[in-house]
Amino acid sequence: MDFNDMLSQDEIDALLKNEEFKFQSAQLLTSKETDAIGEIGNIIMGTAATTLSTLINKKVLITTPEVAITTIKELARQYPIPFVAAEVKYTEGLEGTNILIIQERDVKIISDLILGGDGTNIEGDITDMHLSAIGEVMNQMMGSACTSLSTMLYKNILISPPNTFVMDFSSEFPYAIFDSDEQIVNITFRMVVEGLIDSYMMQLLPIDFAKELLDKLLNSNEAQQDVIDRPSQQQVSRPAPEPEEEPAGPPSASSRKPEPVDVRPVSFQPLEIRSEGDEKSNIDILLDVPLQVSVELGRTRKAIKEILGLTSGSVIELDRMAGEPVDILVNGKVIAKGEVVVIDDSFGVRITDIISQAKRISNLK
Repeated sequence: MDFNDMLSQDEIDALLKNEEFKFQSAQLLTSKETDAIGEIGNIIMGTAATTLSTLINKKVLITTPEVAITTIKELARQYPIPFVAAEVKYTEGLEGTNILIIQERDVKIISDLILGGDGTNIEGDITDMHLSAIGEVMNQMMGSACTSLSTMLYKNILISPPNTFVMDFSSEFPYAIFDSDEQIVNITFRMVVEGLIDSYMMQLLPIDFAKELLDKLLNSNEAQQDVIDRPSQQQVSRPAPEPEEEPAGPPSASSRKPEPVDVRPVSFQPLEIRSEGDEKSNIDILLDVPLQVSVELGRTRKAIKEILGLTSGSVIELDRMAGEPVDILVNGKVIAKGEVVVIDDSFGVRITDIISQAKRISNLK
């Protein structure tokens, strides 16, 4: 062997340290636990991908989770470039914190789509506008992910609003959440957004939180199986009914006496009036459903001949006078009137009148 090909002592120490790290990682999570965590991540991120697709109106796939044990120090060596992170804390049903990490370029594309662009306006640095937009996206995605998690665990799961920030693995930001040498679970997902993104995102979990998640999943499955098995056991142990004695013979017609018929007036139970609290709890379920808001300046009717004669510079006269309020529509239904204003070189609308519920209903008749 050539002397130049021999490993240095530092390289030998690094190899030994890496083998020791792999051995410790195998002790922290078994292969079955690793597969289970990956499957959980695959299910909840599938739901989150559907939510993201609805928000940006693009086909989204978040698949192929890869689970590994790592440290912040190791991630700093593998990923020196800055990322955008969203810290998500569980407030009910689970106790723990996890971090979702996305590349800066992907954040710019998603933010541009959320703001009505085509996903190509990605020049410049990350701004507060990008962080605010991706924070709302993460809130919606993790909210839907919690719904899937609640179904899996048979319990209510709630999170706090995500805290988004630009993160460099070599900086001090992650250390407030994880120690640099602390071993953590890293779930890496492939994220594909139709025609714009083919990248990856990471989810970082503390080891204890990952094990708690697995324990709750196992306990919930056992409890559900007990509920399924219990009725069948009760049915088996139930004694058989004793046969009834048959009468010796049919009673004679002369011995029967007509029984009086009890006739009562029809009565109805009073209708139960629902409290406002019940209605509010039902409405809360729909609070994060996106609605399409549009403003209608006016309308007009043209013959086909006039439409075909339109050219650049043609003026179309609408059925509304200058200064007259415009219609504000939600999902195509007029709900208010307003006036057009300009805010920072952008058009806006100031609401001047809310259409009453009675008037909206009368328009349907």
